[in-house]
Amino acid sequence: MNISFRQLKAFVAVARLGNLGAAADQLCLTRGAISQALKELELQLGTPLFDRAHPHLLLNSEGALLLPMADEMLTRLDDIGALFQQSGETGGSGKAVLRIGASQTIGNYLLPSLLAQLGPEWRLSVFIANSQQLAERLLAFELDLALIEGEVTHPQLHSEAWQQDQMLLVTSPMHPLAQRTAASDAVLSAADLAGQYWVLREAQSGSREQFDKYLRPQLSAPGTVLELNTLEAVLNTVQQGLGLTLVSELAVQDRLRSGALVVLPFSQLMPRQLHLCWHQDKYLSAASQRFIRFCREGD
Repeated sequence: MNISFRQLKAFVAVARLGNLGAAADQLCLTRGAISQALKELELQLGTPLFDRAHPHLLLNSEGALLLPMADEMLTRLDDIGALFQQSGETGGSGKAVLRIGASQTIGNYLLPSLLAQLGPEWRLSVFIANSQQLAERLLAFELDLALIEGEVTHPQLHSEAWQQDQMLLVTSPMHPLAQRTAASDAVLSAADLAGQYWVLREAQSGSREQFDKYLRPQLSAPGTVLELNTLEAVLNTVQQGLGLTLVSELAVQDRLRSGALVVLPFSQLMPRQLHLCWHQDKYLSAASQRFIRFCREGD
């Protein structure tokens, strides 16, 4: 058997992108070259690796078995190249790009300072999305690592505690509940929140998961929910005086300091754990291992 790195690169690209054209663009090859490499690989292995559903190629069970091993071999090849880069290069990245995912709160409010500490010598590609989307990309080997706000329960994903966060109930200072608590120093209970208008992130986001965990079970009548798919849209809408939201303390600090938003004192603390995650079958490159150590040492 004479499997080449060219064939494995074509296989992994198509497995991640699900399309010959996209894989060809990524590898700077023609569609014909990608198709030929896949045919040669499948011929050598004696089995199809994809289910063809034009225009998509979907990994079958045999392809899913191959993907972790192919990904590992290509990552090890990158590590060999990085090992012999000229002295002075750091991050263990060489020519390889470390693919990091981050939930929106982490990506917008924590990750920038982390990237600044790492420095420009690291070659990074960052994908910001909700927790469910990040988990799906980790499972498809489309990301090396992810920093996730939500709970990670998939058995194929390794998850470890990273940093602590606190969820806050916030609104505009002109909201009736804000004026009421400011005037009386009252602490709100779940009964006070019944029937309120809520501005929340979409289902499967880390912030929405916390609302469903802490508040939704206590609300006999949750009221109307406006669902928005970005954190900035949620905060801007609430700042205009429309409803309440539950949001990370990390995301709202500047608006609290400026007085654009206020915290509603609530009878319950609502902590949450942020996680560092990767696929348990993913080979961790030198750059991945360095990034993991960096995150652990920063706790």
